[in-house]
Amino acid sequence: MTERELLVIAAKAADDKRAEDIVALNMQGISLVADYFLICHGNSEKQVQAIAREMKSKADESGINVKRLEGFDEAKWVLVDLGDVVAHIFHKDERNYYNLERLWGDAPFEDLESELTS
Repeated sequence: MTERELLVIAAKAADDKRAEDIVALNMQGISLVADYFLICHGNSEKQVQAIAREMKSKADESGINVKRLEGFDEAKWVLVDLGDVVAHIFHKDERNYYNLERLWGDAPFEDLESELTS
């Protein structure tokens, strides 16, 4: 499975649970941590947890090992480490505060529109 396919699986899982403002940053050549960052948010702690659970479930179904799942209980910022893809699932207020898109402003955005609408 390619990194891009893994990114799409994670993005579709987030979309299935109605995550908002789903953004993918291409981190290749910028970060040694992952090839892609997926960033999205939910409007409540329960929704943030549902997004994280769905992402883990879809990864498991695809035979992908979730390396780490951090922040699930607090559900303000949940990090799902899928290896080459790291998903950041925020509560809406936390996302505005941390603004990872600005922090990693030199990373190009990855277009997921066609995969999420199909």
